[in-house]
Amino acid sequence: MSGMSNMSKRYTAEFKRDAIALVRSSPHRNVTEIARELGVSPEGLCGWVKQAQIDRGEGPTGALTSDERDELRRLRRELAEVRKANEILVKAAAFFAKEIVK
Repeated sequence: MSGMSNMSKRYTAEFKRDAIALVRSSPHRNVTEIARELGVSPEGLCGWVKQAQIDRGEGPTGALTSDERDELRRLRRELAEVRKANEILVKAAAFFAKEIVK
């Protein structure tokens, strides 16, 4: 077993932009070769390149841009918070309704 951790590395936006630009400017080289040089996984680099294409409007119909993904993530978190708050309010209303009846 290798000494690699299950934790994924985080790369800066600038690093990703440069890596994508390198792939786009090197049509004669494959992504695996470039990924190896940069020390990133080929799958990760392919994902960055595909997402960049989507962000430029060159992706498949219905694919989410990075901004749309960020907004969706934010809205899902917000929805979870609202659901928790609603659950607390429902329980509180039930509790106080019992207290009033006593």
